[in-house]
Amino acid sequence: MTPAGVETLSAEEIFEGKRVVLFAVPGAFTTTCSDTHLPGYLARIEDFKALDVDTVACLSVNDVFVMDAWRKVAGVERHLLMLADGSGEYTRALGLELDLTGAGMGVRSRRFAAIVEDGVVKVLNVESGRGVDVSGADTILAALGGMSS
Repeated sequence: MTPAGVETLSAEEIFEGKRVVLFAVPGAFTTTCSDTHLPGYLARIEDFKALDVDTVACLSVNDVFVMDAWRKVAGVERHLLMLADGSGEYTRALGLELDLTGAGMGVRSRRFAAIVEDGVVKVLNVESGRGVDVSGADTILAALGGMSS
C-alpha cells in the first residue's frame, strides 16, 4: 500500500542495486509477530541504516489491506516496507511456505530473515520453531556487522 493506493512491486524493484533486509512473519496481528518480531526491527531501524541497509522489509501472506492496517496499528509509518503476499505465490517460489491449515490459518510464510545484496541472498535464517531466535533484528544486525559493505 502506498499513499496513492495499492501498488505492485517486482522483486527487481525491491532488491536490484540495494542492500535489503527482508524478514517474514506467519501472519500480521499474530502474537509473536506483533509483540516481538516486527517491533524488534522497528526499534532498530536506525542501526540498520548505519550499516548501509537501503530497505528493511516485512513480508507476510496476508492481503494488502491487512498489512496496511497492521502498519498503522504498529506505528511503522514508512520506516519499513510492508509487503503483502496475498496469495502466497512469492513465499511458495522461495520454498518457505508453512502449512497452518490445521490451526485454521491456511498456508503462510515460515518465519525467516534474509540479507539480500543486489538481488543475491547473502544470509538466510529460517526459524525451526515458534520463537524469534535466528530471524530477529539483533541477530541480523550482528550478521550485517560481520559483513563488509
